[in-house]
Amino acid sequence: QVLLVESGGGLVQAGGSLRLSCAASGRTFSSYNMGWFRQAPGKEREFVAAIAWSGRSTYYTDSVKGRFTISRDNAKNTVYLQMNSLKPEDTAVYYCAVDRRPQRLVVTTSLPQYDYWGQGTQVTVSS
Repeated sequence: QVLLVESGGGLVQAGGSLRLSCAASGRTFSSYNMGWFRQAPGKEREFVAAIAWSGRSTYYTDSVKGRFTISRDNAKNTVYLQMNSLKPEDTAVYYCAVDRRPQRLVVTTSLPQYDYWGQGTQVTVSS
């Protein structure tokens, strides 16, 4: 049983920062790529960022490049999303997810390639 638990969401003013955490259990965390996704009201869930199992490569959607940073601590089975210079359009429920394939060579942005998801954490950015 894989369990992912997100935390760190909240209400912040535009230009502020938040750091999301995702604690994982039930799978050899250090062998799997991890991703962050978000879903705004009335919109489809979308890819935000991903990090390789080794931590050596990352990938971001264009709208967050230069503002968000994904990282991981394999000793703590935790992946992070540091979000700076937040904008109202970043408002969404943020989810972490684990890749279904161990040690995939290239991080993927495709939602179906992630097989376990957390419950989500709300991020609200006020203008």
